[in-house]
Amino acid sequence: MPKIIIDGTEFEADEAVTVLQVIRANGIKIPTICYHEALKPIGACKLCGVEVRGRTGKPRVLLSCILKARDGLEVKTRSKLVTSARQSAFRNLLAMAPQSKLIRDLAVEYGVDVGPAPDGCLRCRLCIRVCNEIVGAGALKREKRAGITFVVPREGLCIGCGTCSNICPTGAIQMTDEDGVRVISIRDEVIGVHALERCEACGRYFASQKFIKHMEIQIAKHAAVKEHHLYCHTCAKLFSGRIRSSSRLKRIG
Repeated sequence: MPKIIIDGTEFEADEAVTVLQVIRANGIKIPTICYHEALKPIGACKLCGVEVRGRTGKPRVLLSCILKARDGLEVKTRSKLVTSARQSAFRNLLAMAPQSKLIRDLAVEYGVDVGPAPDGCLRCRLCIRVCNEIVGAGALKREKRAGITFVVPREGLCIGCGTCSNICPTGAIQMTDEDGVRVISIRDEVIGVHALERCEACGRYFASQKFIKHMEIQIAKHAAVKEHHLYCHTCAKLFSGRIRSSSRLKRIG
């Protein structure tokens, strides 16, 4: 029966098995994604590389899912060469599936730094500009973290209008309304949490209290021409149409 050495410890191996099978049979951890016991291994993910010494004595990395166990073979599952090859393999995989939680979690488990997770943000600054120039809240800004620029919230300035979420071209800014509460966020960072007001006509939640107060301040700059009500967009259009029709009838009469 062949005997192979893995990380300095000798193990017996059955005939015609791979190094990966010996590694797993003896409880040694090594990352794999493309390997399945029911299928012939092809080494597509390249994560299961191990260090071996060739005939010249020079170390090199070979894929353990393909490498056959033979008597006297010595392999290392942990070395600088293996780590370098593993990092390269993880980055190649992430280039194809950058938001894969499986790959990112596996990389972290094996101590491979794959950088910050993608957040879907293009850094187009539409959200920042609309919040500053149109809404006037200034609730978003750019901030550098570990050399990378992110869009982040300014604490306490969000008014809950949702304009940033609506204008975001990639959907990186999320807005959810549930049980009368609106939450706006980017990545795992909360931009704002807001209680919503109900429409006086239909009873539907439609706008945050902060947004309504913000609009009241803006409207206060102009002379009031009609009575104010808390109407959602649909009801406001409906009642506006009825008022115009009523006015026309009065003029005709």
